[in-house]
Amino acid sequence: MNEQLECILEANALLGESPSWHEEGCLLYWVDIQRKELHVFDPETMGDRIINVGQLVGCVVPRKSGGVALALQNGFAGLDLETEKLTFLVDPESNLPANRFNDGKCDPAGRFLAGTMAANETPGAGSLYSLDTDLQVSILLTNLSISNGIGWSPDYSVMYFIDTPTRQIQAFDYDLDRGSISRRRVAVTIPDGAGYPDGMTTDEEGMIWVAMWGGAKVIRVNPKTGTLLRSVSVPSANVTSCVFGGSDRNELYITTARMGMGEIELNRYPQAGGLFRLKTDVIGIKTFEFGG
Repeated sequence: MNEQLECILEANALLGESPSWHEEGCLLYWVDIQRKELHVFDPETMGDRIINVGQLVGCVVPRKSGGVALALQNGFAGLDLETEKLTFLVDPESNLPANRFNDGKCDPAGRFLAGTMAANETPGAGSLYSLDTDLQVSILLTNLSISNGIGWSPDYSVMYFIDTPTRQIQAFDYDLDRGSISRRRVAVTIPDGAGYPDGMTTDEEGMIWVAMWGGAKVIRVNPKTGTLLRSVSVPSANVTSCVFGGSDRNELYITTARMGMGEIELNRYPQAGGLFRLKTDVIGIKTFEFGG
């Protein structure tokens, strides 16, 4: 399947992240964290609209009431895509100015889950939060170092989560009615030398697709057995996240980064920071909208 991978946008993103698919608009939202940019990519026209939101932006999700919701350096916010007006919702870490939000995703009930990390990557400084549709915030996990990828099983009974330095994909029982997690366990451990697990998504067969920072690839694994099912090489050392989109939801959109790369690495990976697309033979779980 590698021959079907294509670079659809040479964006030169410093830290491309958090692709999310807006089904109604057939658009891909993604961010460049370090450049403080929200990107709105239209696969039909190949146009990429850029909105600078004024602060580090960890992730973006579509919002049911219109526009998008963001997890920024200083908390959760809504953005009107027509006026580009930013409305701050809540900052659960207003007492932790050295932290910023990183990756996040909405659950099927419309809650916005997003995690934090220290800007200098101090171990254990981050937490995972859940912003409910009534804008109330709860803490799901603490003592995280680089809070990253989130995904759910097809029946939504299991949530998967990545704290990147652990090299683990953890699994939790997920109570969709309450938005609570329990029974923490390790589903997959990434071996040394394979890179670090970053963002992720799941497909309708219950398998996990994980972007590998420092691994130049996306892998598909079975979370029940830990078995590696597929490895897709990506011409960028640091692969950051992925999401399924397209009219049939069988196209995997992949973000990458060029931050911290030297001249030798950039010569080896000139498309680093680009947006890639892989046509697959599976259907991905949809991107859920924030209901608040």
